Amino acid sequence: MAIPRKKKKTSTDSPCLMEIRIELAGSQPRVWRRIRIDGRSSFAALHPVIQAAMGWHDAHLHQFRIGQRYIGVPDPENDAPEWHTEDESALIIGDLIATGSRFTYLYDFGDGWEHHLSVEWIDDNDGEPLAPGDAWVVEGENACPPENIGGIGSYQEFLDKLENEPYADDTKEIREWVGLDFDPARFDRQAANAAIKRLLWNHWIK
Repeated sequence: MAIPRKKKKTSTDSPCLMEIRIELAGSQPRVWRRIRIDGRSSFAALHPVIQAAMGWHDAHLHQFRIGQRYIGVPDPENDAPEWHTEDESALIIGDLIATGSRFTYLYDFGDGWEHHLSVEWIDDNDGEPLAPGDAWVVEGENACPPENIGGIGSYQEFLDKLENEPYADDTKEIREWVGLDFDPARFDRQAANAAIKRLLWNHWIK
């Protein structure tokens, strides 16, 4: 039997499930993940789920953008009306996004890893237990780029060298730096879900 899908915003009074597709902007081949998350979660909770799903290390600043709204960790010393950042821990994702909503997640303001997020559906989740804050990865493709490689342009140059100049000295140097076992086509869904479960178990997702 087909699961009913909501087209409007969800209520945070009862459990609901949201399916969100995440794609790393500019990646070729595309680096993407599809996650499911409790719509009662805050944006502060969505952040570590994205990190674990993609394979990032949460070593840099981040920010969500929905329309003209900036959501993240406020910094009173670097705030201004034109880029005022709202507190991600005070905002519930189900209150601000609906089926069909598109928004962005920026990670590492230096390298500028921009992710495009789209809400594919929202489900009342009737009959299936859903603990507050639950989240998991449904599917995805290709490896997350190595941290601090210099952004999407530098990463694509690295991939081109791996394919066309695998034995060049500079290619070898980068491979040693990122790890000789790095495989750009590898995505381990079980490892990503294990990382999310560990975050939930330790109450690091709130």
